[in-house]
Amino acid sequence: MILYRSKGITHYLGGGGMVSVMRSLAESLVSWREQQPPFSSVEILDSLLSQEVQFESLNSGLSSPPQEGISQREAMITQPASAPVSPLASPNPAVSSTTTFTLTSTPAGISTLDPNWQASKPTVRERNAAMFNNELMSDVTFIVGAPGHTQCIPAHKYVLATGSSVFFAMFYGGLAEAKDEIEVPDVEPSAFLTMLKYLYCDEISLEADTVLATLYVAKKYIVPHLARACVAYLETSLTAKNACLLLSQSRLFEEPDLMQRCWEVIDAQAEMALHSEGFCDIDGTTLASVLSRETLNCKETHLFEAAVAWAGAECQRRDLEPTPGNKRAVLGDSLHLVRIPTMSLDEFANGPAQAGLLTQKETIDIFLHFTALVKPSLNFPIKSRAGLKSQVCHRFQSCAYRSNQWRYRGRCDSIQFSVDKRIFMVGFGLYGSSNGAADYSVKIELKRLGRVLAENNTKFFSDGSSNTFHVYFEHPVQIEPESYYTASAVLDGVELSYFGQEGMSEVTVGSVTFQFQCSSESTNGTGVQGGQIPELIFYGPTNPPTDD
Repeated sequence: MILYRSKGITHYLGGGGMVSVMRSLAESLVSWREQQPPFSSVEILDSLLSQEVQFESLNSGLSSPPQEGISQREAMITQPASAPVSPLASPNPAVSSTTTFTLTSTPAGISTLDPNWQASKPTVRERNAAMFNNELMSDVTFIVGAPGHTQCIPAHKYVLATGSSVFFAMFYGGLAEAKDEIEVPDVEPSAFLTMLKYLYCDEISLEADTVLATLYVAKKYIVPHLARACVAYLETSLTAKNACLLLSQSRLFEEPDLMQRCWEVIDAQAEMALHSEGFCDIDGTTLASVLSRETLNCKETHLFEAAVAWAGAECQRRDLEPTPGNKRAVLGDSLHLVRIPTMSLDEFANGPAQAGLLTQKETIDIFLHFTALVKPSLNFPIKSRAGLKSQVCHRFQSCAYRSNQWRYRGRCDSIQFSVDKRIFMVGFGLYGSSNGAADYSVKIELKRLGRVLAENNTKFFSDGSSNTFHVYFEHPVQIEPESYYTASAVLDGVELSYFGQEGMSEVTVGSVTFQFQCSSESTNGTGVQGGQIPELIFYGPTNPPTDD
């Protein structure tokens, strides 16, 4: 049984409290891998788990077997209102709680005080669950947590060994040691208890504050189903606010599917991702990967500003004064991944030219690149990023015009849609005047369950043809699969316009399938079969990056 306990899947997974944890995690991963051959043999397991090799951070980087996704239909999403204190805790959760549940330790013996307690538990699962965090018949105790913050957790070797090859090697392998107490300083107690609860009770309880620590412990002890559940939880929690931080973590945990989901969000919502709190907490390798990304959908000035902000945070982590020289030093070659020559002259003059990070020669050469006929060679890329190519869903097979249709009078045209894959809605295509050229004012809106996700008041010019005219939201909007959204438009202008007909209830564009249904908010006649909003403009799933 899998239970995802969540106070809101948009809970911010990150924040300043993660910085030191992430740094030690990365350092330990590199150090441990340099000392060890591939983690594939019983001998290595025995050696590792007899404490000859110590884990000193939050990440061992152990690879799990090939992982399969977990359907959302297998999981119920909830989360505790008050999660235990954790170095991975968010300082500012984005969504408040409405459901209260906290994973806690089972007091020793609370379910086994009755001398005939076995009689009240008819199944093996219930009897096994009664032993979870219970000293009764316990033959090993784990001292879990960093010094000064430890927790003693009783366990039973047989149960652990049947659920993890690592525990089997630790207790019954050729190099097993007969220890009654085992120190585990690199794991959070709450994450360790989450793993034990799965091994004893076949239940997974995940929390936003500790899911990364739980993923680590699942990797360390090779509990692949728990690891897959953690990855699935992180995918449902993924937003522009935490995408860069989760990208950094997914690289360390070697989770390519999660990395790909992160890239999709970062590509489509690059500006928001670059200005998120978590961006400054990523490691240098992830920074270089982001700055070199060809498909980022943002202006180059945003990338330069994000790189400068990261450099300032890195100076603080290294106890350096954040001077321009020190920022340049910590950025290293990553600065040359910013495509400064692709900015406009004004953007360069008011940004990088005055930031103090460029040398005098670099500044002069870039100015000459903008103005001189003979351009100097530069150490910065001069070709603009390709960005994302938008796709268009056409929901009508034809359009028409009649002398008494299509009129507006301030009424709303609306349609509901769902998709089978995550996409990012960019805007809508609309019909214009059928009575000659005309200007239109329009308000477009995107809702889910009555809540406005995005809106924009704008104008467009109609040339009197049956061509559609595109209007856009300020930022792409993340659309989750298997949930209905409402697209609306209120037009003001020449009343008579073209309208769509022969509408389709299902349309496939590339790998994405759209489903349409009528909206109760439509007061101007638009529906599945005909009307306005003939096109939905979106960014679809992207191909995995080749550089990772």
